[in-house]
Amino acid sequence: MTLAAGLPVATAGDVDVRLGLIGDNIAPSRSPALHRLAGELTGLRVSYDLLVPPRLGLPFEEVLLAARTEGLGGVNVTLPYKERVVALVRVADPPVARIGAVNTVRFAEGQAWGFNTDYTGFVAAFRAAFGAISPGRTVVIGTGGVGKATAFGLLALGAPEIVLVDPDGPKAETLARSLLGAAEGRSRVAVAGLEALAAADGVVNATPLGMVGYPGSPVPDDAFPRASWAFDAVYTPTHTSFRAQAKAAGARFLSGWELFFHQGVEAFEIFTGRRPDPVALRTALGDAPPPEG
Repeated sequence: MTLAAGLPVATAGDVDVRLGLIGDNIAPSRSPALHRLAGELTGLRVSYDLLVPPRLGLPFEEVLLAARTEGLGGVNVTLPYKERVVALVRVADPPVARIGAVNTVRFAEGQAWGFNTDYTGFVAAFRAAFGAISPGRTVVIGTGGVGKATAFGLLALGAPEIVLVDPDGPKAETLARSLLGAAEGRSRVAVAGLEALAAADGVVNATPLGMVGYPGSPVPDDAFPRASWAFDAVYTPTHTSFRAQAKAAGARFLSGWELFFHQGVEAFEIFTGRRPDPVALRTALGDAPPPEG
């Protein structure tokens, strides 16, 4: 069975670069538009297809292999496969190896190379929105793929303390140990419950709650702190319950759209070696919300 089963996958003669996104709940994704427009801005004809393993009737591992053997230049990987893909790729960057999650895979030199542009994209999005400020004591809710990337991004941004909240205690403890090893004494790391929100300078929603198909917020009503900033990894939709809570509490807000945009620009450069002008790309996307800051 090929990826073309039921999907409009382009042939090599139609385009210069074939790309795709593997995930389960990706119908609303704007990644196809971002990468095709980035191609237009950099002189490349780009195809970008949504590859849903359950819809294809294939396990994730076979979809990834088929993408490589059928000539795609690379794929993005999203929920729920960002951690599962790590064992199937080569990771050359030590910070990404520590993160233990991959969202960008490039097929080159007979290998599948793994990258994490959630990590680098979050750092870029935070600096673009908030400048050189310290994130302060930050509570990260959710320790899956995007939670790992965001937590390591907070280390890179100089957060003095990172508090991990997840109902899966062993998973949070594993991430805490990885962060402590990377921090080398520069940052404190703890695992706690939602009571940690009371003293937070920043709050991160790294759970699926709020995205299409997963309504709600990980923060209970009336429990959002008077934090200075908040970040929601969800970008579809952009106006989530978490965002409403953060704005009502007076926090400066960083939308998941900004992570989506910055990680997408960096992924496109990994795939193609070309970097689109970010202002032109944001304008071309048309429906991109203005940065909130």
